[in-house]
Amino acid sequence: MSFKTPEEKFATLLVNYCIGVKPLSEISISSTIAAMPLITEIFKKVVDAGGYPRIVISNEELNEYFYRYAPPELLEYLSPIDKFIMENISGMIRIIAPTHSKPLINVDPERIRKVALASKPLSDIMLKRDASGTLRWTVTAYPTNSMAQEAGFSPLEWREFVFRAVKLFSEDPVLEWTKQAAQQEKVALFLKKAKEIRVLADDTDLYLRFDGRIWVNDDGKNNMPGGEVFSSPIEDSAEGYITYSYPAIWRGVEVKGIRLNFKKGEVIEASAEKGEEFLKKMIATDDGAKRLGEFAFGLNYNIDRFTREILFDEKIGGTIHLALGSAYIQTGGKNFSSIHWDMIKDMRKGKIYVDGDLVYENGAFIKGII
Repeated sequence: MSFKTPEEKFATLLVNYCIGVKPLSEISISSTIAAMPLITEIFKKVVDAGGYPRIVISNEELNEYFYRYAPPELLEYLSPIDKFIMENISGMIRIIAPTHSKPLINVDPERIRKVALASKPLSDIMLKRDASGTLRWTVTAYPTNSMAQEAGFSPLEWREFVFRAVKLFSEDPVLEWTKQAAQQEKVALFLKKAKEIRVLADDTDLYLRFDGRIWVNDDGKNNMPGGEVFSSPIEDSAEGYITYSYPAIWRGVEVKGIRLNFKKGEVIEASAEKGEEFLKKMIATDDGAKRLGEFAFGLNYNIDRFTREILFDEKIGGTIHLALGSAYIQTGGKNFSSIHWDMIKDMRKGKIYVDGDLVYENGAFIKGII
């Protein structure tokens, strides 16, 4: 099959591989106006597959206005219409395509926290439906100039980076993702036996338990690009400390130089070179925000640079990331929170032990282990 544009090829990957649109299924397609070239092609592909597309366009200025000026009761409001859609939609395609990289940078963190808390039931519904297989969803990104600037790329370099990360330059992207999925499945099967993991790196010595937890292979269907294997640690198991290599960004707010100290699974000390007050407020969002909901290996070695976009950064080959907050139900995790905040550690000069054995060194699993 020939494709006229990368957007058409991209849309086919999202609609056929990631979501698997079926006749009369209702598919939400959400993004900003900047992603219209891709939205247009997705709309056509959904219709061609017999699905019913629903377009949702957001705007950073309007979102900022809401966070900045909405009265307290509106910040804490959960729309029953939003709840109905989340309970009944067949599939969701969300496209990250910002026109401004930090629209909420000067908004009071407490107002952001209230909105996150109010929207928790929506994320709970999504997680439950995802675990039961009744909701198909994917998140991807379409290159914009603001993303390029934030990542330190020129516009053309960024476009090439994004398209390379999702394998659009290959003759058959679906085949390439199938190969990546098979390799990652070997990692997931190996880690299935793991009871204990210890992470050693610069200013990092962290112990975690995973008895009976499920390791999930992110093969690109829920996140495009994919490229990670993840699970949830036992909720009270985290002991030690970790210093993260890259800034952690939550809804446009950047926190740099994060160092967390854990005892019996909870953060007992948190510091940051930049944004420490915001970090501590987010950790205090609810009881679950103090605990880890995810531990993951980044395995997409086509992504080799930090971009300030978590969709790509959490997949960087040779890294791990841990998330404070809600666990993914399919892993067997039991931590619940209104946040899920990924933080990335570069392991290209680190080591990881599984049940006492060295299995991962300098950013990769040791040959013969996997």
